[in-house]
Amino acid sequence: MKVSLLTLGCKVNQAESSQIAAGLVAHGCCVVDLDGNPDFCIINTCSVTSKSDYQSRQLIRRAAKAGSKVIVTGCYSELNEEAVRSMDGVAMVVANNKKEFITNKLSNITSCKDFKIIQNVKSRHFVKVQDGCNNACSYCVIPSARGRSRSRGINEVIEEINSAAEFYNETVVTGIHLGTYGYDIRPKVSLAILLKTILLKTSVKRIRLSSLEVNEIDDELVELIQEERVCKHLHIPLQSGDNRILRLMNRNYCISQFKDRLNSIFQKIPEISIGTDIIVGFPGEGEIEFTNTKSFIEDAPISYIHVFPFSPRKGTKAFEMKPRVSDVIKKQRCEILRSLGKRKKGEYMNQQVGRALDLLIEETDSDGASVGTTGNYLKARAYLDSPRLKDVVYVRVDEARDGMLIGHPIGTS
Repeated sequence: MKVSLLTLGCKVNQAESSQIAAGLVAHGCCVVDLDGNPDFCIINTCSVTSKSDYQSRQLIRRAAKAGSKVIVTGCYSELNEEAVRSMDGVAMVVANNKKEFITNKLSNITSCKDFKIIQNVKSRHFVKVQDGCNNACSYCVIPSARGRSRSRGINEVIEEINSAAEFYNETVVTGIHLGTYGYDIRPKVSLAILLKTILLKTSVKRIRLSSLEVNEIDDELVELIQEERVCKHLHIPLQSGDNRILRLMNRNYCISQFKDRLNSIFQKIPEISIGTDIIVGFPGEGEIEFTNTKSFIEDAPISYIHVFPFSPRKGTKAFEMKPRVSDVIKKQRCEILRSLGKRKKGEYMNQQVGRALDLLIEETDSDGASVGTTGNYLKARAYLDSPRLKDVVYVRVDEARDGMLIGHPIGTS
């Protein structure tokens, strides 16, 4: 039996989908692309914005049109179960906390060796160490879809990373609210303790942390990020550069706290890439509040930004908030910030010229050059003598051009 697996949304979804794929293959299933005429298509949906909802529905319809029996899971189906069940082609809806049982539901599958298994083509291993969120941001539906924060045991995480070491040279440590890792474990542990244990008990060449809240990045964690095997990259959501909007969003920090922590990180790790998220057009955001956000980004040591127009989500406090910002103004402000983000990223990329960076090979382009992602989360290409997918090599950066670093090899890790 052939199964396709389509994933939308966050790195946690990607980690969960990888686990599902591994389980299916272990049971003899062939994991194929949707155009490989799968018998079943598993769609791992997202609901972080209204656009994500739309994309989830489109994927379901696309899979059904292809003739597959569709199994739907993820946050969109968690929040809209009846609507998803009623869609043509949907054979099953699986709750977020039951994803691990999808393999069992298809355990009567038979081996089919003549189709390419695609899960090992992925360049990095996503390990989910935490699920759920205890925050109550006024715009977010994810706590409703994922529940309270729950952590995996350290030994279980280490075992998974070591089992994947044969296939991957980079592990991404991820969670819905990663910074709260260990809060529910007794005796209490922390993300810093987990990272220290990964460094001690695994040999994976690169370790990357996914998104973290600013007030959960303590001095011990910053110290560990300075270790050679830890990627010099952090993604720290800001959402707004205005204190009044942050209070309306129910974010638990102010601008001065965010700024102080960023500067502290940058002083200790000056080469680090720090990315952020911004929500544009939150209810009540006027020109002053938007200007405050723009000014903060201009001055902060941020190397890239993800910009999202505010998306009202039913069941959240922000859904009822007024005054709403018009779609026209949101679009204009998004364009301004995306242009600023492009400039900031270009400046950071230019700073890499002359530096030696570690590069994870992800593909070979049409010119025969190896292309991949550096430890500090930049795309780069270089011509290598004997490139192998998922190898980590070191390159010296010669130039930055068209959103890509161009370099030459100086050794292999």
